Amino acid sequence: MRETLFTADGGALPALPWPDYPRPRLRRQSFLNLNGRWQFAARPTDGLPAGYDREILVPFCPESALSGIVEHFAEGSFLFYRRSFSLPAGFCAGRVLLHVDGADQTVDCFLNGQCLGGHTGGYEAAQFELTSALRAGENELVLRVTDDLRPRRLPYGKQVQTPGGMWYTPVSGLWQTVWLESVPARYIRRVDFCCTLEEAVLDVGDESLSGTVTVAGPEGPFIAPLEGGRAVLRPANPRPWSPEDPFLYPVTIQAGEDRVESYFALRTLEIKTAGGRPRLCLNGAPYYFHGVLDQGYWSDGIFTPASPAAYEEDILAMKALGFNTLRKHIKVEPPLFYYACDRLGMAVFQDMVNNGDYRYLRDTVLPTLGFQTRRSDKKMHPDPAARAAFLAGMGATVAALKGHPCVVYWTIFNEGWGQFDATAAYQKLRALDQSRFIDSTSGWFRGGETDVDSRHVYFGPWRLKAGAKPLVLTEFGGLTLAVEGHLQCPGRSYGYGACKSPEELERRVLALYEQRVLPLAEKGLCADVYTQLSDVEEEVNGLLTADRKVCKLPTEAMAALAARLAAAFRASCGEEARQAAPAL
Repeated sequence: MRETLFTADGGALPALPWPDYPRPRLRRQSFLNLNGRWQFAARPTDGLPAGYDREILVPFCPESALSGIVEHFAEGSFLFYRRSFSLPAGFCAGRVLLHVDGADQTVDCFLNGQCLGGHTGGYEAAQFELTSALRAGENELVLRVTDDLRPRRLPYGKQVQTPGGMWYTPVSGLWQTVWLESVPARYIRRVDFCCTLEEAVLDVGDESLSGTVTVAGPEGPFIAPLEGGRAVLRPANPRPWSPEDPFLYPVTIQAGEDRVESYFALRTLEIKTAGGRPRLCLNGAPYYFHGVLDQGYWSDGIFTPASPAAYEEDILAMKALGFNTLRKHIKVEPPLFYYACDRLGMAVFQDMVNNGDYRYLRDTVLPTLGFQTRRSDKKMHPDPAARAAFLAGMGATVAALKGHPCVVYWTIFNEGWGQFDATAAYQKLRALDQSRFIDSTSGWFRGGETDVDSRHVYFGPWRLKAGAKPLVLTEFGGLTLAVEGHLQCPGRSYGYGACKSPEELERRVLALYEQRVLPLAEKGLCADVYTQLSDVEEEVNGLLTADRKVCKLPTEAMAALAARLAAAFRASCGEEARQAAPAL
């Protein structure tokens, strides 16, 4: 008899987990979700197994409780997933595509015994065309996934073989939705919008495609021609996007036999001087980004929450505390996370996922204490294969997320992890995206080209002062409170200052903001990011427990604090900027 799997809150998982359409920015009617129970086998070699001795629940990684496996296999193991499917009547429009939205690290696709290709990149979506290997009736699909943390050449984030402190349980295998869609012979492959406050220019990536674009605006729909793969969309009374008013324009694109739905938002980002200091500006006005570090880990699913609804719950919980920004830390989420931020109004500072070697003394201890151990990053992490893998991952991240208006800021390197030639990385990223802020070196090992002065402060004196670039405090805080009954690692605690009660935590957090952050907001600070949204394994410095059942701080006090920060920031910007800036 099959085991019934439960989420962290005690609810039974549905037979088809994650049933939501997985790609909101390019939606078609054809959609066959392949999540659910698959046959599973782990082997030391890459040959397809003769038999499968276990079952796994996709899209949850085998290390997680939600998968039903709860096991991490030896590094370099091959994980095999098998299931059958039949296409519904009328599904096929000419070509059939398989999407594997997340597989850590390398996935190979076999349909009816035929290998159809592979993809490397654990934080990237993979696509395979199945058309040539499809059969009428039942088809056998096998996905082979392998993951090896030992070389550290591919981006791995916070995964380590021996978890502890700020490093977490490794994941492997499938961790996002697996699904099918059907497309005509010529189809829309991408939907990119270049937006100002007045118009959006659509590019579908194929100059031979023509058709129409229908925009659903507040005053009613309007239609624009799609010519040469491009369309210019000008709403009659433009309504800009912001966390306070996250307005989205739904669109329907018809090109030949293909029809897709998408959306765009009107918003701009730039750096201007106001009140004598450089400011991060949203829609032409100085804006204070009040944020929290978001690791994207879950006590029952690790990389993947039990349901996409968990993203909305996290976002709304942080908005209730007064935050308008999440720093998505060293992880790239499924598109449904960014869609939730787009429609609910949450700005995202997006990190690139690190690779390369890490040394605790060199990369954490000494810089935390104020010792800059390196003066140049030109020769740091010199492995050419690792450098190429990082840059490829950066390019894939930008391609996947640049259409989301919530993403306002890119972080290339964090605290020196895998860092090399930050100026060259900045220039490469700037060539990929001219519209967002770029933080080349978050924390320390500064010196390369960057848009901001990005600092981390956990201990010691706060030697922060606004200068030639916008000053952003991209990590601080991290005060711990262990909540009994909600701990992943009872008896083990990691953070940056222990509190014994909710009252002590509230007092110390408010004092930290009032005594340290608020005076900086009065003198030019443009953003702050508190560590962190939730507890993760040994780290118990979250505002929420790992199971999301307990919020450790009162919403009223935190929301009032956020209002004071915004008011102090506006007052520091000068009269003209103060009138233009939104009230938070």
